[in-house]
Amino acid sequence: MRTATGRQGANEFLEEKLTEYLKEIEGHCSSDCLCYVGPVTYGADDKIREAIEDLPKRNRKLTFVLETSGGFAEVTRRISDALRHHYRVVDFLIPSYAMSAGTILAMSGDAIWMDYYSVLGPIDPQVPNAEGQLIPALGYLVRYEELLDKANRGTITAAELSILMNFDQGNLYNYEQARDLSVSLLEEWLVKYKFKDWKVTETKKKRVTLTMKKKRANDIAKALNDVKKWNSHGIGISAEVLRKDLNLKVDDYSANAALSAAVRGYHRLLTDYMARMRQRALVHTREAYNVLRQG
Repeated sequence: MRTATGRQGANEFLEEKLTEYLKEIEGHCSSDCLCYVGPVTYGADDKIREAIEDLPKRNRKLTFVLETSGGFAEVTRRISDALRHHYRVVDFLIPSYAMSAGTILAMSGDAIWMDYYSVLGPIDPQVPNAEGQLIPALGYLVRYEELLDKANRGTITAAELSILMNFDQGNLYNYEQARDLSVSLLEEWLVKYKFKDWKVTETKKKRVTLTMKKKRANDIAKALNDVKKWNSHGIGISAEVLRKDLNLKVDDYSANAALSAAVRGYHRLLTDYMARMRQRALVHTREAYNVLRQG
């Protein structure tokens, strides 16, 4: 039977191995590296900021390894502001998935690194319901607008009218605010960071204007915000679809075999370790492995 000291020793060994992988990723990317796994909710922003501030001799560039099912659009703003306060260049690396608010956050990067298995998601912001559970906002807005349209056309049934009357107007306003914030953040960040070096068009070599950048950003934001297009809040959107359907540049980290091996080794060990330790959220840098306690 393993003693408590033995368990602690094994955990320390695994965390040291994870840090070795993280340092290897730093070397391949010529950057600092921070990994966050967990929901994008209040508290995560504080821990990410503290982890950055605790890094001595920071690089000018950060590679942010992200895995999340989503969260609040408002928190992505706080995280992005903290990252940009300390780093001139911020790249996001997605080993597996970054959904909803995670997708919004990734769009604040100078570059997005994925492989064929990585996915982002529709930017359907999550909001708390009356019980405090996170729910996707856009599905409620779409359903309300559909029923309202049927009511205006005189084709609504009694059952549907009852559903329509039960929608809370205060909640609907909050959902609309979350939707609009998601779109505005994407438009701002894509133009400011992702498109900053986009000087000429790829095919016709025409000079790219600020108006063209804003239009491209608006097109991408609206497409990712269209729940009817994707049919599901939790659907994964691959790098190939992002490139072909949304015309968004996504870099392939698997093109660098050594980096890909380090990322896969790190992600595999981290996933197994978190599952064994029943950890739901963490921030990891070369200086510390911090588990976030969540209610």
